[in-house]
Amino acid sequence: MKKEKIGLILLEVFAIILLIAFFYPFYIIIINAAKSYSEIITDPLSLPDNIFQIFTNAKEVMAKPNINYFSSFMYSVIITLVSLIAIGIFSAMAAWVLVRTKTRYSLIIFMIFLSGMVIPFQVVMLPLVRLLQTMKDITGIPFKGTVHGIILAYIGFGAPLSIFLFHGFIKSIPMDIEEAAIIDGCTKSQVFFKVILPILKPIFVTLLVLNGMWIWNDYLLPVLILGKGSSVQTLPLSVSMLAGNYFKDWSLILTSVLTAALPVVILFLFAQKHIIKGMTSGAIK
Repeated sequence: MKKEKIGLILLEVFAIILLIAFFYPFYIIIINAAKSYSEIITDPLSLPDNIFQIFTNAKEVMAKPNINYFSSFMYSVIITLVSLIAIGIFSAMAAWVLVRTKTRYSLIIFMIFLSGMVIPFQVVMLPLVRLLQTMKDITGIPFKGTVHGIILAYIGFGAPLSIFLFHGFIKSIPMDIEEAAIIDGCTKSQVFFKVILPILKPIFVTLLVLNGMWIWNDYLLPVLILGKGSSVQTLPLSVSMLAGNYFKDWSLILTSVLTAALPVVILFLFAQKHIIKGMTSGAIK
């Protein structure tokens, strides 16, 4: 009994240490976003003297001509929303077909999709840029430095995990439901959109949040495809523009980081119940 109690106490202490370790960076960002540059340099760990300084910092960030904060924000919203919808719909369709189509190639195609989860991004960076250039040469449509180009890249990189999770979830759905819908006169597309897709809601929401956090905060793909200083900029690229080679105004940088992170934090807090449900539903069923 004593050993169990000691083990429980040690587990709680370890959990508290982990909580502090994860929360500490956010604490530093929050308190320093409400300070001036001189206050941060003087004492970065102290509490801010004037909490309303954060609004002054935010106003200064949004007024920066080289940042184009509102434009970057809208580009991030458009890229994130379109990418999420496309990843969700296409991945669900692909997973449904792979589960329900019993051929020798189904498993092979599924494993090809899964390989995208284990291949490091650094391996495909240069081939990706070359591929976008080749696509322009073939179609005459530019993909590098454009919104549709980066959305296409996000669909490609987001599909493997999404197909994997959808695949496991769909396998738990009885075929009787689909057969009943077909008997009632539904076409294949109607079965998917009216029967399968509503059942996939928990895992769909989970993937919306996970992929949304990744796309919203991603820096590497935008800097690779869009580039710094282009007309199309996402929030991470704009935030990076605040850091100069010889001078970094940490009050503005941390304020911009905080304002950029707020939408994702709010989304996660509201959807965390669906995330847990979606991640466990396929396994439980």
